[in-house]
Amino acid sequence: MNQETIIQKTIEYVKETLAGAEGGHDWWHVYRVWTLAKRIAKTEPGNLFVIELGALLHDIADSKFHNGDEQIGPRKAREFLSSLGVESEVINHVENIIANISFKGGKHTQVFRSKELDIIQDADRLDALGAIGIARTFNYGGHKGRPLYNPDIKPNLQMTTQEYKASQAPTLNHFYEKLLLLKDKMNTKTGQAMALQRHQFLELFLAEFYKEWEGKA
Repeated sequence: MNQETIIQKTIEYVKETLAGAEGGHDWWHVYRVWTLAKRIAKTEPGNLFVIELGALLHDIADSKFHNGDEQIGPRKAREFLSSLGVESEVINHVENIIANISFKGGKHTQVFRSKELDIIQDADRLDALGAIGIARTFNYGGHKGRPLYNPDIKPNLQMTTQEYKASQAPTLNHFYEKLLLLKDKMNTKTGQAMALQRHQFLELFLAEFYKEWEGKA
């Protein structure tokens, strides 16, 4: 089976698997990350086949929707790619990408690095910034029944990874606990340049949000 066919079958698999998923982690999130990863890959070195597969499968089973199981995503990707006869070296790389792509909060140290992961991770982080990032954040907050904002509950930048995962804080706190930190965590020059504009949009949104909250705008 050639690479083009494998990519097409992967697209079909992801669309089917994520049908009905929460709006910030559905096929369209995957589509945007895949598109961004290909854009970044035009100016950054890397194996495009691995980049496309890793981007398409990076959220095939997000642990936060599977009782915190961080092995289910890599496992499902391996099973699917094995069924297509993809070579083991590629499968291992994609597994490692899925296992290490997520922002986990706290003082978590990423244990695997590759140029391909750097590109996909930047693409995934870009989708957590800007207008799309804002929309996804409030969509997920609503999905979890969280308040928009509570000035009495301050962001916690000292959380452990487990505390970050278990947090039920107001949605606006997530801007400080994750989104505004991403600009300085980008891996590639292309990702860094794209993140800056999206980061600035977050800052403009927050300034307007606080003015409107206090009835000043």
